[in-house]
Amino acid sequence: MEGETPPATAAAVSKVLDDDNLLAEILIRVGLPTTLVRAAAVCRRWLHHASDRKFLRRFRELHPPRLLGLHVIEQGRFAWPTAERFVPMLPLPPELDAVVRRVSSSLGSYRRDDVRSTRVIGCRNGSLLIEHHMIEGSSRLGVHRLLFPEKGMTFVPARPRPKIHSSVHAYQEEILTKEGEGGLSYLYMLVPYTREREDEVQVYMLKDGVWCMHGNLTVDGKLKLSRPDEGPVLVDNKIYIAVDRSEITVLDLTSLSFSEIQLPQGVDRGGIGERSTSLARADAAGVYLMHVKELQIRLWLHKEGDWLLVDTICLREMLASLRMLGSNASLRIKSVGDNAEFVFLEMGRCALHLDVKCRTLRKVYEVTEEGAYLGDIYPVMMIWPPAFPALKDDPARDAM
Repeated sequence: MEGETPPATAAAVSKVLDDDNLLAEILIRVGLPTTLVRAAAVCRRWLHHASDRKFLRRFRELHPPRLLGLHVIEQGRFAWPTAERFVPMLPLPPELDAVVRRVSSSLGSYRRDDVRSTRVIGCRNGSLLIEHHMIEGSSRLGVHRLLFPEKGMTFVPARPRPKIHSSVHAYQEEILTKEGEGGLSYLYMLVPYTREREDEVQVYMLKDGVWCMHGNLTVDGKLKLSRPDEGPVLVDNKIYIAVDRSEITVLDLTSLSFSEIQLPQGVDRGGIGERSTSLARADAAGVYLMHVKELQIRLWLHKEGDWLLVDTICLREMLASLRMLGSNASLRIKSVGDNAEFVFLEMGRCALHLDVKCRTLRKVYEVTEEGAYLGDIYPVMMIWPPAFPALKDDPARDAM
């Protein structure tokens, strides 16, 4: 009968799919986490293979999380947000159309009427870290999952605060995120500034919904957690902090100790607001430093105690092809992806995306509102690990 599979073909297919090793090799080649999730829904046996931790580590190595787009914020006078948008990084595979629509529709759904103001302070693994400034003066942190807005916002417990008294006159804080096999984890650094020469750095980790003290460090001299235009970067168990024009402070969370790294020769961060350098995570237990000067980008990797220049990219011809070479605006770094695979640059009222590996530059956004300028840019990545379905009991499905 037309449309039926010949017995020999069906037997061959069954022989392949019944072999666990061959099935794993087929699943590893599907390419996208969304396709892997659909394959896992076939039966419990396929779900078992697709959700295996060893398999997922291999899958991620072959298919790193894809850049879906950018969450861009326009700002007006006094740096007040005037608009925010999600801009997809087209073209994307058709399999991700539904994902992009979901992210776009969830934008702004985290805003509330009972708060004084709301601001985005970070984006990691498809989740926005939101800070609500309440009417009575307090603030609350929440996590908004762009791909799962129906789950609502997950609020982070109130952060530990120092008591302001005669010896503690101010404090600085930073919240950092770290990706693991179980999802995101959060770390909180607090520096109460005293009138003494030494300051104490307090490090907390969020465990089971409670901020737990990880350790205290005493630093000789005044430590600033980061420059206003360049936040710290958490890599494995080390925090890299841009403290001034020529130096990086490294906080080792394992040994609870500080060390210092001098920037490569010829690299100068410049003044506040120039945004000529940026740090980025490296999978190889190190950190990347990207430096833009005039129309050239240099990429450095710090590993085993030394800097290695790994790439130099001239943007002159790329900007000429975009008809932006004659612009008087300088280039500024807005955001660098993990492993320095891409960077978002600001030039005048435009946001540019540079694919470092492919060496392609394109304009992805332009501020159109009068009086506004380009604010923060947060890359939105495909989530990892995938959210696998919970299969219902089905004897026919389980027998596959």
